[in-house]
Amino acid sequence: MPNKTTKTSSEPKVKRSPRPKAKRRATSRPDRIVDQYPETPAPESGLDLSESKHLFGKILFGAVILALVIFFVKTGIWEYYYYSGKEGTPRSPATVVEETEELDETEVTAEQRAEYTVPADHPRYLSIDKLGIKNARVLNMGLKNNGELNTPGNIFDVGWYNASGTPGSGRTLLIDGHNGGPNIEGVFKHINQLFEGDLITVERGDGEIFTYKVVENKEIPLAESDNYMKTALVSAVPGVEGLTLISCIGEWSQSRQTYLSRQFVRAVRVEN
Repeated sequence: MPNKTTKTSSEPKVKRSPRPKAKRRATSRPDRIVDQYPETPAPESGLDLSESKHLFGKILFGAVILALVIFFVKTGIWEYYYYSGKEGTPRSPATVVEETEELDETEVTAEQRAEYTVPADHPRYLSIDKLGIKNARVLNMGLKNNGELNTPGNIFDVGWYNASGTPGSGRTLLIDGHNGGPNIEGVFKHINQLFEGDLITVERGDGEIFTYKVVENKEIPLAESDNYMKTALVSAVPGVEGLTLISCIGEWSQSRQTYLSRQFVRAVRVEN
């Protein structure tokens, strides 16, 4: 029996070369990123800062303009009312100005002065040598319906407030007079020129003369004059009989038909 033999391949065994590995596609190339993920615009923000700044600037500018307009309007209104009350300049005696009350500019004669009489304890004449005032008639005056102190109709007379003191009573007399009329100066035109130590005399109805020495002379704005009346009705020196003279002074207001200040001269009695 024949021996079994091992079959061998007649073809020689060929050693296979390893298959080349496929090259991995690069994924880090910038151009491929662009190709695979095309760029899309970023979503717009809801607030554009440049436009917001521009809008804010407009709003701020508008607010400043509005504030300036309000300021100038308010200033204009204030000035209108202020200068309406303070219009004019010191009134010249030669300038004719309409007044709410007609004033008599007729000079009082010596005979009229001599014939003038009052009760024995009332003031009859007022004299101020420094100002050239000699025996100005002192008229008995009360208050107007509106509470204002009444004044004489003639610019050369003076008025005594009949609720104030009388000469020799120990109280304070209150006497007013006109600065002037539409055309000429009045009896108290120059009382602002009285100074401390100047003398004023008042003759009573019975002929007795009382002398007063000036201790204070003030110009008070019209708006404050009513409050100052309380001071004017008391003596500048406590316990000593007083005398207060009042007159209009300062700038003339055409709209209000009055002067815008009041002159207050306060004096106290001295022994003759």
